[in-house]
Amino acid sequence: MLVDFNTLPEESRVWIYQANRSFSDDEIAQLKTQLDTFIEAWTAHGKDLQAGYKIVYRRFIVIALDQKLNVATGCSIDSSVNFIQQIEKQYNVDLMDKMNVSYKQGEFIAYKSLVDFKKMAKQKAVSKNTIVFNNLVTNIAEFNENWEVPASESWHNRFLK
Repeated sequence: MLVDFNTLPEESRVWIYQANRSFSDDEIAQLKTQLDTFIEAWTAHGKDLQAGYKIVYRRFIVIALDQKLNVATGCSIDSSVNFIQQIEKQYNVDLMDKMNVSYKQGEFIAYKSLVDFKKMAKQKAVSKNTIVFNNLVTNIAEFNENWEVPASESWHNRFLK
């Protein structure tokens, strides 16, 4: 059951998929249609899942699920991963690689491998004040408060000295 992301409770579970490139306007329009269709039909053992999504900075697909109504099961999570993998193939984009880092350079969103990010930290090309995206957040409250934060307040801090 598709609902507006902004109406979901703060404890709703989130999954964040970061793209290795920005989506175009046409791609975003298509993605919204595909996400609408997928989430409207998304179920766990035949029971509706109340979920929503948002596309942020033309790069991040954030799916949220209110688990008070029904909890995601292994099969329903697998179906969402399969859906994201189909999106990757269709748009020739990487959404599942967790060994990459996205961060802000002014208003621009940069995307680097973790190895390159570590090198940049050593070279002081990124700092504790660099705004990073902590895709490890698990619910909407954390997403709102701790997703887009200075590197000093994220797991990225371990690379900055």
